[in-house]
Amino acid sequence: MKIKSLIEKTPLKRLFKKDPIVAVIPLHGVIASGGGKLRGEQLNLIGLSQVINDAFETKGLVAVALSVNSPGGSPVQSALIATRIRQLADEKEIPVYAFAEDVMASGGYWLGLCADEIYADQNSIVGSIGVISAGFGFTGLMEKLGVDRRTYSAGENKAKLDPFSPEKESDIEWLKKIQVEIHENFKNYVKERRGERLKKRKDKELFSGDVWTGNKAVELGLIDGISDLRSFMREKYGKKVKMQLLEGRRSWIQKTLGLGSHSMVSNAVGSLFDKAKNESAWNKFGL
Repeated sequence: MKIKSLIEKTPLKRLFKKDPIVAVIPLHGVIASGGGKLRGEQLNLIGLSQVINDAFETKGLVAVALSVNSPGGSPVQSALIATRIRQLADEKEIPVYAFAEDVMASGGYWLGLCADEIYADQNSIVGSIGVISAGFGFTGLMEKLGVDRRTYSAGENKAKLDPFSPEKESDIEWLKKIQVEIHENFKNYVKERRGERLKKRKDKELFSGDVWTGNKAVELGLIDGISDLRSFMREKYGKKVKMQLLEGRRSWIQKTLGLGSHSMVSNAVGSLFDKAKNESAWNKFGL
């Protein structure tokens, strides 16, 4: 009798059979360009590329799970991250599942779309398929302070949307045109990834920028069901499935001092303006 046949027919098989592994990628925070961890609570491709690669190189891998808790942010970084995950999933032929926590909205939903299936808690906030730009105007304040704005440029469009100058209708029209183009790209990606799972609704409802709770998102076809990561994986791959959390690699000084992405280093480096933008992104969902 061959050794392989003997192993398959005896309890020895259990010694050679490894438990299935699910690599979990946490996608928590505002999506923004930058160098990654040191900016704190921000997601971008440069900060996640190694984590994503490591996830798909995990031994005994049966699936990759995305734990998403993001109010969105940069459409470019959202697309880059989603594309990288989708590329590796197709190359390795590994299924990807996304699970919403508090929020999977705007760019956060874009991240979820790269998964084969999307799940959420019944109280999760899902959607916000739209584009927004926000800023400040300081012309009134400058006038009160007696400050003159002096701008010199070569090129008639170089100083568009200058916050220290009065708004121009032409600048607003230019910005809205770009927003429409990005919105169309977002809508096309939703239709491509969700396909026939999207319920027969008018685009005006689905792509209005509105958000819904998990149950309504299921009804609309934006997600596939109500579930949490651990319960879903245990049901699909058995109770012996193991979840392996993938996190960004920390520098030597961070390890030595016990500092993570929320450390004093992060807080010192992150600008007050960045933090204000992050808070604003979360606050619009009541968080």
